[in-house]
Amino acid sequence: QVQLVESGGGLVQPGGSLRLSCAVSAFTVDEYAIAWLRQAPGKEREGVSCTTMSGGSTIYKDSVKGRFTFSRDTAKNTVYLQMNKLKPEDTAVYYCATDFGQGCDYYEEFEYWGQGTQVTVST
Repeated sequence: QVQLVESGGGLVQPGGSLRLSCAVSAFTVDEYAIAWLRQAPGKEREGVSCTTMSGGSTIYKDSVKGRFTFSRDTAKNTVYLQMNKLKPEDTAVYYCATDFGQGCDYYEEFEYWGQGTQVTVST
């Protein structure tokens, strides 16, 4: 059974950092493209970052470039999103997702998500 289990969210002040984790089961993190998506209240789901199969390349939403970093630990079969210099507009539920493909085209539309983890950036 495919499972994507996110963790690591929380409340953080602007300028702070969080590291999100996504533990994967039923496939390896090298096997398919994996993405981080987010959805804020009242807003559309949006893509944050995606790494292609085997980690060949990683792309980022423009507003998070230079602040967020996608990484993988193949031994733990887990992917991470390191988020630095957080801003209030980063507040959202964050999901890891896949569509069991190789690439990141239209990754914001990946259909297999975890349960999500809440990130709140506020004073």
